[in-house]
Amino acid sequence: MTDNRRPLKSRGTGWATGLARLCTRMGLSPDTISALSVVFAGVGFWAFWMSATAEGAERAGWLFAAGVAIQLRLLANLLDGMVAVEHGRGGPLGPVWNELPDRIADALFLVGAGMALRVYDPAFGPMLGWTAALLAVLTAYIRELGRALGQAADFTGPGAKPHRMAALTLGCLVAAGLALTLSDYSFVALWLALAVIVLLTAVTAVRRTLRLAAWLKARDGSA
Repeated sequence: MTDNRRPLKSRGTGWATGLARLCTRMGLSPDTISALSVVFAGVGFWAFWMSATAEGAERAGWLFAAGVAIQLRLLANLLDGMVAVEHGRGGPLGPVWNELPDRIADALFLVGAGMALRVYDPAFGPMLGWTAALLAVLTAYIRELGRALGQAADFTGPGAKPHRMAALTLGCLVAAGLALTLSDYSFVALWLALAVIVLLTAVTAVRRTLRLAAWLKARDGSA
């Protein structure tokens, strides 16, 4: 099986190294850290849900909390791999904990963002969230299908997990800011963020499929 570790520049930073060392000293296993990412996603889902019917500063607070939860999830995703690899704490169930919580967390955040739009745009808002979640799972499936066939893990974008979460975080922060000023338009930013995520993730799914097909043809042609 080929390597399945996403290349991240932040992995080599001093703050990430220090946090991974701290987690190891605290006795946190990589699997536990992976599970925490789902907890953060659950908090994010709840914050999105509550924002739909809130107004003003309260809405801004819920949307900001959702953005923070997204970043905490990404931090957990970074640290679980570092504790497992750099500190040698990986276990036999590591591959399961590396993938399954990610799929759950993606769904909670993206569907949650759609649910935040259930009052603003009841016809299409939730559908955007569900579509984004399904496409996120599809891109991961294509990557894992390629790995099962012997291809190196394909983390290409433009709608890979870091790109999706960056767009959603930005949407949360802009929507939170608008909730304090132009409250009637605050969810426009979140709607647009989800629409962009759907578009970019669909492009990513097509791109990864084409790259996998090209790799299979090249492999079979050289066999």
